[in-house]
Amino acid sequence: MYEVRPISLEEHTRFLADQPTASFLQNPRWPAVKKEWQAQSLGVFDAGQGADAAPVAAALVLFRRLPLPAAVPVLGSKKLAYMAEGPVMDPAVADLDQILPPLITHLKSSGAFLIRMGLPSVLRRWEAKEVRRALAAGENTSIEELDPLDADPASSTQTSRWQQQLRALGFKAPAPSTDFEAGQPQFQARIPLTDEAGATLPLDDVLARMDQSSRRQTKKSTRSELTVSVGDDSDLPAWHALYAETADRDDFTGRPLAYFQDMYRELNASPLSECTLYLARFEDQLLAAAIYVRQGEFAWYVYGASSSEERKRYAPRALQLRQIEDSLAAGCQWYDLGGLSPSLDPEYPLAGLTRFKTTMGADVVQTLGEWDYPVNPLLAKAFNLYMSRR
Repeated sequence: MYEVRPISLEEHTRFLADQPTASFLQNPRWPAVKKEWQAQSLGVFDAGQGADAAPVAAALVLFRRLPLPAAVPVLGSKKLAYMAEGPVMDPAVADLDQILPPLITHLKSSGAFLIRMGLPSVLRRWEAKEVRRALAAGENTSIEELDPLDADPASSTQTSRWQQQLRALGFKAPAPSTDFEAGQPQFQARIPLTDEAGATLPLDDVLARMDQSSRRQTKKSTRSELTVSVGDDSDLPAWHALYAETADRDDFTGRPLAYFQDMYRELNASPLSECTLYLARFEDQLLAAAIYVRQGEFAWYVYGASSSEERKRYAPRALQLRQIEDSLAAGCQWYDLGGLSPSLDPEYPLAGLTRFKTTMGADVVQTLGEWDYPVNPLLAKAFNLYMSRR
């Protein structure tokens, strides 16, 4: 018999300290960054183990109300309940069909009309050089048409079991898409930093995964008279000015300075994680900057910005090299470059992103994606329609 109850920040942190692959999106300090959401740390407990037992699973749940005034009867109190990269659990201790029913019950009682959950998992993985080749050839429409790398049998069995359990519990699988979904993309670019035995790879082996052009540019960046340094919170305004320039040039909507100040402060206040600001300068001119997060055995390139000046010095490459070096030094399994599209159409608008990330040596990993449990199917359908039109 399992039960769910709120846990403190300290209790949540202690649990995650033993989960080295947990995402920073499950860090209990993350809600202080996502201020537009309400949040709750929940623990799942084996009721037979007594009141002092540690949780067998934990989840940071973010809540967001429907886009209606709170005073509207009934609907004004309804919320989306969202677990990015959670719940976090050890499958050897408990399984989804034990953990999710009491969690669903708790979230229903909290007013959830829709529960959205993205379990940390890997379905399949494709090697960087094979995806690069297929994208250049233009003979396939989707990464899913390619032969994946051989999967770890235990991991594959677990993931297949989770899919069956999710369907049996009433969760809906994510719809196929070549665009980035709201939330965490199902297809992600990750550079492996360990071998099959789990040993940390030499830097030269990681760089050898890059294509010839990326290796050449990375080497040039080390001879370009750049100064690469680690900044602090006082450098965030300079970062943000460069980030705003990048957003304007690349036509995307950027986040405000306060968001990065909150991220830097909160993730560095946690004993689980670190948030680092890297800066690349030529003389006194800031040419590139990057925000990097590490938690446990995972590292993420979260945000980057660059100037249009002095492009031949390859400042962004110098920062990528530094982040890879620091990830290796920390003993990380993966260096995550974020999401990409599964499309292999060379003319697809997001093809350039896939090309860049795989030329950096990143394999493509397909996760389970974000599954929906529609507590109120009508409201859930209306909400998804609203989000698709934003």
